[in-house]
Order: sequence, then C-alpha cells, then structure tokens
Amino acid sequence: MVSEAEKARISPSLQSVTQEELGDQTPLNAHHRSRYQRWAGNIKGLEARGIERIPVEERLKANPSISLHMLLMWFSMGMSLNNMVVGSMGTLVMKLSFADAALCAIFGNLLGGLTVGYMSTWGPRSGNRTLIVTRYFMGYYPSKICCLLNVLTNLGYGMMNCMIGGQLLSKISGGSVSVAVGIIIVALASLVMATFGMQIFQYYERYAWFPQLMVLCIITGSAGPQFDFQSPSVGSSGEVNAKRLAFFSLCLSVALSWAPLAADYYVYYPPTIRKWKIWSMTTIGGCLAMIITLLLGVGLGSGVANNPRWAAIYDGTPGSLLMAGYGRLGGFGRFCAFINVVTVVSNNAPGSYSMAMNFQMLGHVWSNIPRPVFTITTTVVYTACAIGGRDFLYEIFKSFLPLIGYWVVIWFTIVAEEDLLFRHGGYDWSAWNCRQKLPVGVAAGLAFLVGWAGAIVGMDQVYYTGPVANAVTGGCDLGIWLGFGFTALAFPPLRMLELRVISR
Repeated sequence: MVSEAEKARISPSLQSVTQEELGDQTPLNAHHRSRYQRWAGNIKGLEARGIERIPVEERLKANPSISLHMLLMWFSMGMSLNNMVVGSMGTLVMKLSFADAALCAIFGNLLGGLTVGYMSTWGPRSGNRTLIVTRYFMGYYPSKICCLLNVLTNLGYGMMNCMIGGQLLSKISGGSVSVAVGIIIVALASLVMATFGMQIFQYYERYAWFPQLMVLCIITGSAGPQFDFQSPSVGSSGEVNAKRLAFFSLCLSVALSWAPLAADYYVYYPPTIRKWKIWSMTTIGGCLAMIITLLLGVGLGSGVANNPRWAAIYDGTPGSLLMAGYGRLGGFGRFCAFINVVTVVSNNAPGSYSMAMNFQMLGHVWSNIPRPVFTITTTVVYTACAIGGRDFLYEIFKSFLPLIGYWVVIWFTIVAEEDLLFRHGGYDWSAWNCRQKLPVGVAAGLAFLVGWAGAIVGMDQVYYTGPVANAVTGGCDLGIWLGFGFTALAFPPLRMLELRVISR
C-alpha cells in the first residue's frame, strides 16, 4: 500500500482514483507517476492526468453554454482540409457528376455522424475515454486491439494532415518553404496543442471555427462560378453505381474515423447533461462542418476538368487545387490559404491527443509512461511518413480511408449490440480497470474476426480484391457493408453462449 506521506505528494486528480481503479500498480509505479504529476502541475494549462476515470467532483459545472461549446468544438474540428481532399476525389478521381458526388457526401457523412454522436454520449456518462468504455463491451484484452488500430488510424490521419498542410504552405510561399519544412511546421503546431491537452484544446476549438468559416465562404464566392454542375458521371450504368457506393462509403469512413475518439473530449463534462443533447450537438456540429468541406472539395474537383486556368495550376496535389480556387484573389487568396492551414491543426491535434491515451490503455507498464512521451513519439513517426509519402497523397487517401471504415464499423456494431441487447444500462464505471468485473471478451473477439472476414471478401483495393467484390461487374468495394453484416449476425449468438457458459 502507498504510505500517507506518498499519498500527500500525489496530485489531487490522482487522489480520487481508487486502488481498484489503479489495478495492480505498485507503489514504485505510483511514485514515478506522481513525480510527473508534480512537474506537470507547475506548467499552467498542461493536462497531467492519464487515462484514469474523471470523478464527478472534478468535472465542469453544468451551465447553459455547454451545448453551444459542444457544437462549436465539433464544428471547428470537422472543418478540415482533408475532407476537401476526399470530396475532390468524387469528381476528380472517380469522375462522378457534381450531383452524384454531393448526394453521396451528404448522406454518407450524416450516417457516420450519427455513430459519432452516439459514441460521444459515453464521455459524460462514464468519465472514461472512448476505448476505455469499450472494455465494458468487448472485454479488457480484445479492447486493446481497438487501441492499436486506433493508433494506426490516427498515425495515418496525422500523416495525411501534415502532407496537406505542408503542400499548402509550400504553394503559399511560392516554393521558398519546401513541402518537407511545411510538414514539420504543421506537426509542431499540432504537437503543442495535443501535449497541453483538453483545456487549451477546447478553448482553441471554441473560437477557431470563425476564421475557418470565413475563408471557406471566401473560396466559395471566388471559385463557385467555376464549379461544373452539368457534366454527367463517367462510365456505364453499373460502373457509375459502383463508384457511387464506393464514394458513399469513403464519405462514411471520414465521419466514422471520429467515433473511437468521440467520448474522449467529453470526459470533463457533467453526467447530468441529457444524452439527446450530447448526441444532437455532436452530430450537428461535426456533420455540418464536414459536409461543407466535402462539398467544397466536390466543387473544386469538378472545376479542374472544365477550366483551363485551373487545369494549368493543378499539379496533382490538393495544395494546388485549393490555390486554383483562390487564384483570382492574389495576395489575399494566399492569406486565406494560410488560414486554411489552421484547420489542419484543428483536425490533427485531437487525434494526436487520443493516440497517447490509446498507448496508455495497453497495460500498466504503458500507463506509467507520461502522455507527452507518446505524443512526441507519434508526431515524429507520422511526420517522417508524411515527408516520405508527400507525392502520393491521393493514392494514400483512396487506400487508407476504407480500412478505417472496416474496423470502426465492426467495432461499433459490437458496441451497439452489447449495449442495446445485453446491457440495458447497467454499468459500474469504477470498474474500468478491474478485469474480473468486465466481460471476458471471447464473443466480441470472435465476432471481430468474423467481421474482418466479411470485410476482406468484400474489399476492392489496389492491393487486394475479395471474391464478392470481384463478382460485381466493374468491381465495387463492399468491405464496410459486409463487415457490418457479418458482425451483426455473429455477435448476438456468440454473446449469448458466452453469458451462458461464463456468466459475464
């Protein structure tokens, strides 16, 4: 047991954590953790807490402005340039018409946004991060697989965000700032915000949306007349339908990628907030921002084929696509493009923050390492990858985003079915780190593998085409839908068998 003297040195945020919540940590581990806590406590605004549950008494007080803060936070995070890149793929890469691509973007994103809203409700209810809550649905050990997958997801997004920001900074400077240097600048700005944690992050996101929205309105006015609303989708009827479904799934994956992080940003919110309010504010804020940027990308992509001046500016990179949209505005357009780089930081910092938490969720040894160590390490990794892959951004987006959708939809299906069919609202949130009170996870682990089998036979990617996708004329990526279907059918009977045999 920890001595009274040792307890006195532990920060107030850790004093509220029970021994059961700390699991089998030794006093030595607690000592090292408290040293970091004491050091971090001397830096104003730096969040020192790790993955421990946030006690109710340490959370924010309920006030009328909380709903607005939730909406603005998600509106700011979702208004990112990477969504414009995805939107441009619908018309520029897949050759869909503006109407087809726009409808796929809107409804695909709305469907994904509803899952993000649902997952965000667990933050105030539990005081736990999203993938800590997953332990209650998938068990202690299977949930670690989701933590690793989410780390890979956010490493990929961090890499892509830095590539976009780096390309844009290089275009703004006329080439005097190289793409590699631009990537490093974006990565460092994201690192600072992710290291300081929730306090500075939520304050920043509360106001960052305004300049972002202003420059998006400006580019709409500047580039909107050049959007091509008339050209039809290219290809036979079967090919067009396959591309519609593929782009719908791509836009769904954009929103789904936020679901494993959604509750992380609400753990300091009081549990008295109504679930419908959390769900609606999160869904409206996130979807509205993502749809705006996706539609702008759809429009910019449609203009390249019909505007010779845009075609001359466009060199195959998203940075040149955006600069084509600002082309008529001269120096003011470059200033607006610089403001757009801010949106990259707004979108990149949350993932960097959550990645560090995911590493700490892997076990006691990992949880004893201060969070900034992981934040710095992951930033170095995705920055290096961004510098190496800076010339292949569209190919990376097209191959990487569907993989996110596969695992997230499988995970979400298990979460939703466990909550709606088996749990019926009974949770002991203080048992977040007690394996004996959590599900064993055999059913969830098997269902997860079954879901991946469905995704693999339905996937249609450059590196592999599954037999089901191959049977469709012209090919069609069905991985996200078969992953969902296989999991939804497999999990209930497996869970019922697990409950009968193991009783938890």
